[in-house]
Amino acid sequence: MLNHRQPLALTDRHAARARQHGQHGAVGGLVLAWLAGALLATVLLAPASWLVRPLAQATQGRLTLVNPQGTIWQGQGGLVFTGGEGSTDRTALPDNLTWRLKPDWTPEGAGLGLALHMPCCMATPLMLHWQPGWQHQTIRIAAHQSHWPAELLTGLGAPWNTLQLQAQLALNTPGLVIQVQGNRVRGQGSATLDVLEAASRLSTVKPMGNYRLTWQWPTTLPGETLTANDPTLRLQTLAGALQLSGDGQWVAGRLRFQGVAEAASGREEALNNLMNLLGRRQGSRTLIKIG
Repeated sequence: MLNHRQPLALTDRHAARARQHGQHGAVGGLVLAWLAGALLATVLLAPASWLVRPLAQATQGRLTLVNPQGTIWQGQGGLVFTGGEGSTDRTALPDNLTWRLKPDWTPEGAGLGLALHMPCCMATPLMLHWQPGWQHQTIRIAAHQSHWPAELLTGLGAPWNTLQLQAQLALNTPGLVIQVQGNRVRGQGSATLDVLEAASRLSTVKPMGNYRLTWQWPTTLPGETLTANDPTLRLQTLAGALQLSGDGQWVAGRLRFQGVAEAASGREEALNNLMNLLGRRQGSRTLIKIG
């Protein structure tokens, strides 16, 4: 009889262990499912306030998001320009910045699409596509036009708080492609910023003129691989009493620029204070140097 009962006892013990392992597996599955659900909810419902610190860090405190509402995927908030840590200069736009972030697929690959809109300054949203990668990440900026009040620059501190520039800033780009790999940046495309009907509290000449800044990466042929290159910056006068011109290049993350400022005939005295502030005087001209 003992020989017949021993296998039955062993079978019962194996069955009990199997049930116990099954219960443990079910509990483990429930825990994993709960963790996955909690993680998904955190990602989907992440509050817009999470964007405040990254924006401040990325701009060295020059841009601040205030009163954010919604989530990191869709929300709005005020955008404030400041002079950085310790500065008391602040300017804000009259409208809230709204954004929408979502997964996006393009012929170049999968990534995230970002739409930014500010009713005061944009007729249509600014569209960006970010595509991550093992070797580099790519940011594509679609064709865009917008208009901004130059008074915003006052919030950035010196020298803008002294210049008190008044103008309409017209931004235009047919599109930009930027690739970042470590410390190296590749690019393709251009952007222009027109400074229209410019005036300053340092000059009685109002307006002083119209100017154009052109940001240009060397042209890359269709299908050609982007190579490391440095974008150029060109300043030219479209019209006006204050004549500005110059060229620069963005080298190793820093701008190097050299330019000249001259007053039109008969406007020298009215523009003298402003000319002294812009750079080093050389006779009737002012030499402008950055970097």
